[in-house]
Amino acid sequence: MFWTPWLAALAPLALMLAALWPAPRRAPLAFADWAFGAALVALCVSVGAAAAVAFGGVQTTQTFGAAGLGVSVYLDAVSAVMLVLVSFVGATVLRYSRNYLDGDPNQGRFLRQLCFTIAAVQALIIAGNFAALIAAFVVMSVALNRLLLFYGERRGAVLAARKKFVASRLADLALIGAGACLYLAFGSLDYAALFAEARAAAPAASGPLALGAALLIAIAALLKSAQLPFHGWILEVMETPTPVSALLHAGIINAGGFLIIRFAELMALSPPALHVLAIVGLVTALFGSLVMLTQTSVKLSLAYSTVAQMGFMLLQCGLGAFGAALLHIVAHSLYKAHAFLSSGSVIDVLRSSWAPSPGGAPHPARFVIALVLVLVAALAVSTAFGATLAEKPGVFVLGAILMMSLTLLVANGVDERPSVYVIGRTLASALGLGALYFGLQAGVEHVLGGSVPTTRPLMSAFDVALVSFVIAAFGGVTLLQSQLGRVAATRWGQALYVHLSHGLYLNTIANRLALRLWPARARGLKGDAYAR
Repeated sequence: MFWTPWLAALAPLALMLAALWPAPRRAPLAFADWAFGAALVALCVSVGAAAAVAFGGVQTTQTFGAAGLGVSVYLDAVSAVMLVLVSFVGATVLRYSRNYLDGDPNQGRFLRQLCFTIAAVQALIIAGNFAALIAAFVVMSVALNRLLLFYGERRGAVLAARKKFVASRLADLALIGAGACLYLAFGSLDYAALFAEARAAAPAASGPLALGAALLIAIAALLKSAQLPFHGWILEVMETPTPVSALLHAGIINAGGFLIIRFAELMALSPPALHVLAIVGLVTALFGSLVMLTQTSVKLSLAYSTVAQMGFMLLQCGLGAFGAALLHIVAHSLYKAHAFLSSGSVIDVLRSSWAPSPGGAPHPARFVIALVLVLVAALAVSTAFGATLAEKPGVFVLGAILMMSLTLLVANGVDERPSVYVIGRTLASALGLGALYFGLQAGVEHVLGGSVPTTRPLMSAFDVALVSFVIAAFGGVTLLQSQLGRVAATRWGQALYVHLSHGLYLNTIANRLALRLWPARARGLKGDAYAR
């Protein structure tokens, strides 16, 4: 066979060579074309790797190292999907950067750093040894830090970079601790050996060292994914060029979710680690969803949306729906990359698509009826696809939450235009969305082909309580969103709006603490007015 897993290493290698190539100051556009060409090579290699996995199954290499520590390549459905996704987003961002930074004297330096960062993410994805994974995480973090400081004269950029640096170093320490636990438990850090032990339900896979490693991996993923209370840095990266924001929100921020999905075999054997992911992810998702509704800045609203989406994705992992989490990563990456790269024209889009509402907010009682109808429809569709609440609680819950987004449409059909045609059409839309979602879930499970456990049945009373609370919490958020007009007319609603618009002041407190411990002085500026 012409394909060997080592060929996948050509993807990060092509971009690494572009990053090391000297960028002539007199021909920055020529270097931009060269960098984009390297990204296209990486994309073609990624597609080839995905095809090899599709036709030949899991692709692995021997480890270059000793005693189970070293560098190797591990390609399965998860890494193939993520490699194609990151390569596609990276090529798009590099192509966008060609015109976006045209005329900037530092365009060459920016493109080199961008290529280096994308290469680090690709190396992280194809790594087949936990030691190589940790090294790739560190390199990716350092490369991202340099991008965040591209405009080092801006104190906001310095503050964001330093907060991200602290969160990343804590995550790296958690990963090193997890690696030590795994090595003591299994005697190797090769993925193939770790996953084989986990699938065989070996005693070491459910022992205290493996459980401790799972908890540390969960902590590292929470830190990498900007979860509460370490979310503040992602709100302040708007001081960087737009391509960096697009790459960060569409690619790099997903590294935490990829980490959990990559080690889903081990995570599924540690209910405490899954519960930590579910609880923190749920709280962060609710927080980000509510704060996002109060933001007037387009990019800040997108940032809070990313916080909420990452919380939602880790909630999926905590409920055992690893396949749904992978689908969420793909959908969120494509959406968020487009949202940031087109953020300059979003106002024109909204103006052209705005239409006046014939009524007002639906009556609360009728809205609750519509919400119940949507949940019943979700139950019916999920049962038809075999995703029952007992067997696949994570898939069902997330499908129900997705269908709740159409509750306002159903309620308006009942409340504002009460006709059989409108009501039938809106209910059909809800059922169609549910069928599409659960159909995609079935497709993802088929694509993964057993690479990771795609679901986890209800195991305990705590799982039942957690699932019930998740549905109730998002149902309450959906109801609140439909009644924003009425809530805003009350004094407590106005006070709540002010507090939420400031993110409950969590980031303000974090900034004050950060500036006291590590004052942010911008490059080339005197004084420390930002700290004051």
